[in-house]
Amino acid sequence: MADIAILGSGGFGLSLAVMCLRAGHKVTVWSKFQDEIDTINRTGSLKAKLPGVKIPKEIRLTTDISCVKDKDLVIVGIPTSFIRGVCIEAAPYVSKNSIILNTAKGLENNTLKTMSVVMRECFPDNTIAILTGPSHAEELARGIPTTVVVASENREASNYVQEILSNQTFRVYVNDDVIGCEIGGALKNVIALAAGVIDGLGMGDNTKAALMTRGIKEIRTLGIAMGAKSETFAGLSGIGDLIVTCCSMHSRNRRAGILIGKGVAPDEAVEQVGTVEGYVCTQNAYDLAKKLGVELPITEQLYKLLFEGEKPYEALKNLMGRPVKNETEDQFLVRHEF
Repeated sequence: MADIAILGSGGFGLSLAVMCLRAGHKVTVWSKFQDEIDTINRTGSLKAKLPGVKIPKEIRLTTDISCVKDKDLVIVGIPTSFIRGVCIEAAPYVSKNSIILNTAKGLENNTLKTMSVVMRECFPDNTIAILTGPSHAEELARGIPTTVVVASENREASNYVQEILSNQTFRVYVNDDVIGCEIGGALKNVIALAAGVIDGLGMGDNTKAALMTRGIKEIRTLGIAMGAKSETFAGLSGIGDLIVTCCSMHSRNRRAGILIGKGVAPDEAVEQVGTVEGYVCTQNAYDLAKKLGVELPITEQLYKLLFEGEKPYEALKNLMGRPVKNETEDQFLVRHEF
């Protein structure tokens, strides 16, 4: 049995808590919001974040961030925009032997750093790992079979996370390509937002299949420029996560995109849906691509749609009207240290 703390009482944090408890571990969940804890204690669930799922009383709930002290595993389940702030707050209490496991998928605003880089800066004495892959909270919490990947620069840490989290409904694979897994998890939100726009426009399966296929090419292009391995993007953190996020109504990115495709203003669509990681990540990915000198056509058009007032049909027209090329022609990419 492992002693686990989870920072964040959002849908995914709570679903991991339920899964970890089911697997026989001791679980504590930290929330910044006392009202969320009060709601769970009063009703046994948190419908706003994880509707229809009962939160067992055996899961300890607290607003005291010192709960991370002496834990075997500290899982960070905070939206990317708030990651650094929460980690800085938790750092004084985290034991050096604790493994820090991040589940957020995105890039830090302004710095464009991946979450593992942010974690290493906040927890310099700890081993950092990431957990990513096709895993909607709504299904994970219900025990629907799910497979994910853990990546760390420390193979022993990855093996430990794999060992304690794997169970009959949650299968964990190990991957040593940290940057590839992170870019796959972050950029799939961008492509899923675009896929939602395609759905909102009423386009067909042909269009969406093309977008997803060329989307994974874009993700791979950026990943390789940052030093990732090409084969990573054919795995769970690449095509696997892309499929589930582009095709499911559980996906907030897709739902926001559908609204935008139907004519809702981008900022209003995000406000209606809630946390939409792909919205912020589109700008970050666009800026990062410019910095690295790589071409991301879908990301560029989505950026113009979200932040420069371009209309959905115009963005689609621009993508379809690009110069024709050889599908399998490799781009000569320069590998960058990042």
